[in-house]
Amino acid sequence: MASAAELAKTRARRDVRNRWLLSAPALLIILLAATGPLLIVLVYSFLAPGAYGDVKWQFSTDAWVSVLLERDIFDDTLSIADAHLSIFWRSVKLALGTTLLTLLFGFPTAYFIATRPERMREVWLFLITIPFWTNLLIRTFAVLEIIRNEGVVNKVLLATGVVEQPVQMLFTDFAIMVGMVYVYLPLMVLPLYASMEKLDFRLIEAGYDLYATRFKVLRRIIFPLVKPGVIAGSILVFIPSLGAYVTPSILGGGKNLMLGNLIELQFGQGRNWPLGAALSITLMAVVMVALLAYVRNAGDSEVRHG
Repeated sequence: MASAAELAKTRARRDVRNRWLLSAPALLIILLAATGPLLIVLVYSFLAPGAYGDVKWQFSTDAWVSVLLERDIFDDTLSIADAHLSIFWRSVKLALGTTLLTLLFGFPTAYFIATRPERMREVWLFLITIPFWTNLLIRTFAVLEIIRNEGVVNKVLLATGVVEQPVQMLFTDFAIMVGMVYVYLPLMVLPLYASMEKLDFRLIEAGYDLYATRFKVLRRIIFPLVKPGVIAGSILVFIPSLGAYVTPSILGGGKNLMLGNLIELQFGQGRNWPLGAALSITLMAVVMVALLAYVRNAGDSEVRHG
């Protein structure tokens, strides 16, 4: 009996070793593909900028200093980089605003879909995913055509006499937020729907039977049960919004820069690859903090709700 058990353990160890050996090439490729570019960017952030957009292979921390500070060209004194901080703040502000607005519009949308008959849910989900069939650039230009001075919104306002002159919406933070809400709204609706689909609606009926108001049912029953979907949707919207490039470039007109635009500017016209690399790592660090907060909140939610 003992020899049979040892033989089974040996066979199990051999199977595990064989599986690791068979999956090793794929794991190695994934590891190199994931960490290789990141390591290159990290190395570039500690180099000196070249004269023509390349790098000098000499160690320097100037790029990291320049993320938040700027050096005076005359006496080399350091001061706060107001432009970078302004762009950081605008990026975080617009990303948070986009997340809140998509939650505001996405929550009732997901609830509506989850309360439809089962056959109709697939139709509504199909309609929600249709925008993903179109390129992001085309969708952004569609928003531009709607909110520009000669666009649909201003034509309606002028025709109805609400305004006498076109309202300047394009090339503002408002335009960027409208574009990002439109682009990322499905990323909020789908996780919310996935949580609401599992919701036991008998609990809602029980809340009404106990004379709870609609707001109390929403706050005390629905929202706590779908909180994992809220967190997942918020992360899915906040992360791409924070590093958005196409939408701010088109709807912001180059005046209202966000982090993605600032990074592209350093790799392009600025010809400061180390600074662009340092900004990229900084953006990734912010995203990592957001993901860690999501994992922690999701874990706490699972523990509380069993």
